[in-house]
Amino acid sequence: MTVYVAEEFSSDEADILRRYFTNLDSPVFALVNLPEVVKGALFARYSRSPKSLRRLFLDEFVSELDVTGDATIDATVGLHRAEELYERVFVEYGDDSVAQLGGVHLACEQASNLLTKVLEWGRLMSYLEQSTRYIAYDSRIGGRYRYYRDPDLLASPLGTRYIGDLDRLFDIYADLVPRMQDFFREVVPKEDGDSDFVYRQAIRARAFDAVRGILPGASLSNVGIYGTGQGYEQLLLRMRAHPLPEARRYAAMMLDELRKVIPSFLKRVDLPERGQAWSTYLSGRQEAMHEVAARLFPATLEAEPAPPVALTSFDPDAEVKLVTAMLYPHTHLPERQIEDRVRAMTDTERVAVVDAYVGDRANRRHKPGRGLERLTYRFDILADYGAFRDLQRHRMLTVEWQTLSPRHGYTRPDVVDAAGFTAEFDGAMARSAELHDALFERFPAQAPYAVSLAYHVRFVMQLNAREAMHLIELRTTPQGHPAYRRVAQEMHRLIAEEAGHPAVAALMRHVDLATEPALGRLAAERRAEARRLSP
Repeated sequence: MTVYVAEEFSSDEADILRRYFTNLDSPVFALVNLPEVVKGALFARYSRSPKSLRRLFLDEFVSELDVTGDATIDATVGLHRAEELYERVFVEYGDDSVAQLGGVHLACEQASNLLTKVLEWGRLMSYLEQSTRYIAYDSRIGGRYRYYRDPDLLASPLGTRYIGDLDRLFDIYADLVPRMQDFFREVVPKEDGDSDFVYRQAIRARAFDAVRGILPGASLSNVGIYGTGQGYEQLLLRMRAHPLPEARRYAAMMLDELRKVIPSFLKRVDLPERGQAWSTYLSGRQEAMHEVAARLFPATLEAEPAPPVALTSFDPDAEVKLVTAMLYPHTHLPERQIEDRVRAMTDTERVAVVDAYVGDRANRRHKPGRGLERLTYRFDILADYGAFRDLQRHRMLTVEWQTLSPRHGYTRPDVVDAAGFTAEFDGAMARSAELHDALFERFPAQAPYAVSLAYHVRFVMQLNAREAMHLIELRTTPQGHPAYRRVAQEMHRLIAEEAGHPAVAALMRHVDLATEPALGRLAAERRAEARRLSP
């Protein structure tokens, strides 16, 4: 059985695709010879479509392009001269910044949910990932459910059980999606002003949200990446050192495709004294830390009780430092002198500075300046993996996570209980945990493939107040998933109450602290339809 399902195209379709994609049969491919706006629009549509990028291009985009003059386009034209120039600048002068100036749109398809977190690690890259709330995972590709089939695992005596158990998880998901849609139609009738399309979209999203926790870590996703040569180099070095075999195999495919468009930027990856040495260092460091941690904290050690969201680090002197940072670029004085003056201010004077700095924020997209980056918060969070996978995509913060396992239990949505599907959900969780435990001893890196997204994972997020404002305001919007809404709402409360920074919390004027709406996507779908219908 092959790991990836190859797409099929007619000869006419293949003739068109060869001009714009670096291959037609691999799940990894780069986009070439297309306007930047087309690449961006493709990736934006990608995240909410069940189609592959190449099929999406054929079905929805190619008719908008004039391809009549593109038949002789060759992406390698001028590549030789560009490589010669790069050699002079980069190799002779060692200017790494040159590798930040060449970018590539890369499609990464049929990647497991475990691999997507590896792909989305870098801060200086852009990502769009297929969403579990817009895509029904009961559809199949190549006649089989959409989950990763690790070759080593399938070749073992556990391979048959792996396929059987994951197929059963997808069967349960496929059975519950339409039944949850029926439940939501009963409890939330369509309002007179809503079109059938808006109501149907909101119902679908709510049903997908309710049962997405059944999907395992092996579930496949498509990820669109835009990054520079330097960003891809660092990503590939990390992937080559990763303990997950899928990550190492995928890195090889990515390198093949990237070398078709930016070969010079990736020359160091294979050099023994550079790329290979870096990857060896990364894997060696990881193995050493794993051994040390295992000695200090054996697997049998039970976790002490802790809240799901804990604020573990903050600055008690935040207000003075915040106002100092806000004033600094508007004076000619040393920071220490400004801080002394701020300490002598009255509360009213400090509030006046903050009000002037933040201004009239009409919506959450109005961002105050970098003065808010003076403060940092560190949160220790225990949430379901579905919520984690959404929060992890915030790049301008520090995030570290522990291995996904059934150890910390799972979240069963209240609406699943209300709909009467508790037994089906719990049965899926039990099957997931038992398969994980059966795999763990022989395949510790692959065992999380079996773990359903409803199971909890522990992770830390360290972020400054400016990024906290962005994350908390975005992730508390009514259309957000209930799991990460609760995390973001608790982060806001802890900043105000436990850290004692009510002024910082008050700056986040667009935080939604309301309880979960019946159909979270309904208002957003109404706005989207209004935009579509406007002249």
